[in-house]
Amino acid sequence: MNPWPDDHLLHTRRQFLGRAGLGATALASMMHGDALAAGNGGLPGLPHFAPKAKRIIYLFQSGAPSQLDLFDHKPQLLSRQGTDLPASIRQGQRLTGMTATQDHFPIAPSKFRFAQHGRSGAWLSELLPHTARVADELCFIKTMNTEAINHDPAITFFQTGAQLAGRPSMGSWASYGLGSENHDLPAFVALLSNGTGNPMDQPLYDRLWGSGFLPTKHQGIKFRSDGDPVLFLSNPDGLNRSARRRMLDDLTKLNQMQLAEFGDPETATRIAQYELAYRMQSSVPALTDVSQESDSAFDLYGPEARKPGTFAANCLLARRLAERGVRFIQLFHRGWDQHTKLPAQIAGQCRDTDQPAAALIQDLKQRGLLDDTLVVWGGEFGRTVYCQGRLTSDDYGRDHHPRCFTIWMAGGGIKPGMTHGETDDYGYNVARDPVHVHDLHATLMHCLGIDHTRLTFKFQGRHHRLTDVHGKVVKAVLA
Repeated sequence: MNPWPDDHLLHTRRQFLGRAGLGATALASMMHGDALAAGNGGLPGLPHFAPKAKRIIYLFQSGAPSQLDLFDHKPQLLSRQGTDLPASIRQGQRLTGMTATQDHFPIAPSKFRFAQHGRSGAWLSELLPHTARVADELCFIKTMNTEAINHDPAITFFQTGAQLAGRPSMGSWASYGLGSENHDLPAFVALLSNGTGNPMDQPLYDRLWGSGFLPTKHQGIKFRSDGDPVLFLSNPDGLNRSARRRMLDDLTKLNQMQLAEFGDPETATRIAQYELAYRMQSSVPALTDVSQESDSAFDLYGPEARKPGTFAANCLLARRLAERGVRFIQLFHRGWDQHTKLPAQIAGQCRDTDQPAAALIQDLKQRGLLDDTLVVWGGEFGRTVYCQGRLTSDDYGRDHHPRCFTIWMAGGGIKPGMTHGETDDYGYNVARDPVHVHDLHATLMHCLGIDHTRLTFKFQGRHHRLTDVHGKVVKAVLA
């Protein structure tokens, strides 16, 4: 080993400026300026305009709920049961590998009863009695659509605005642009639960709440239901808090030396994340300790609210995170992939989610938080009107359907008690007012006070944004 050539190779422009002291000075100046301008760790100049929502709670239903069995009432299908979906309706649209080889595509009407609810007259399935009680707080979008036809690219698309993995998630974009309202908690938190409908449903990967090419301090922090809520949060045996503080102080000095030498912004992120982790040792246990919640609160969220890791418990925790100013709270609930045995499986999923989701709306409203908290409920695509596999009088399955499906929103910035968009008589195509994934992202950012075309990050020579080069705000749903 020859130390002179090795040292010489390190003298890139960044390292030279860093070793000369200029890089560290400039970086410190920029960081100080940003802190002064943003105050809460966000970007200077953001929000772009007065926000209606300070935070988002996204209840992501992984696996794709059937809109035809929950929200999109099509009573005329009863007279068409078992008949083949007309070619004029399908229009040669591509199919998944699960149904592409079927000889015919028999229409499967929902076996569940529908009724209208509230002053808005929203149509809801009998599977959602609790959601029905808050119907006038909700805005249903029945014409969501996406290009992705399989789960992983479709879920990735909803989280990041791209079907290929590696882009920043929307929670990371919100954190990057607006920062955090709470110095002692992360700006972006992810919570996972497993449904009873299809317990072996599609896996969920940590990259879905990752920061991509944004600084890593903006990635989502996954809270767990077993052991430490956050990995490695507790001190090891034999290490007390004062010793941890001394260790972090020494580690910070080493990292500051490296930052001064190389000027790598990720080193500054590392320093900040170690400090946040230290503060979280106090803030997270207090957050996740629900022992002081009233019996009425647990009753509101349902019988599983006391069981950590359930959707109900996570909804209650989401409210506690919202109270503490966490910017983006994402709940992922698996189990909605009903290719077969849909009636039995979807009933289980609704038992998991109906009461807790409605309770979250009620709880936020009674605490005065719904006005500035935007709640979103929905999956990655919808389900087909035709049956996958064998159709019987009481059983059917449905394949993936990206052409049109339903989500709902409530709270900050969204008009309550309305339905936007309409599908055709078969629930197969959009009849009016389509809303693309990019449009949804643009609308969510708008509610946070962000112009989605102006929140960008330069990576590999290009200015990227959550909505790529697409997306328009759906003004009709704005309050």
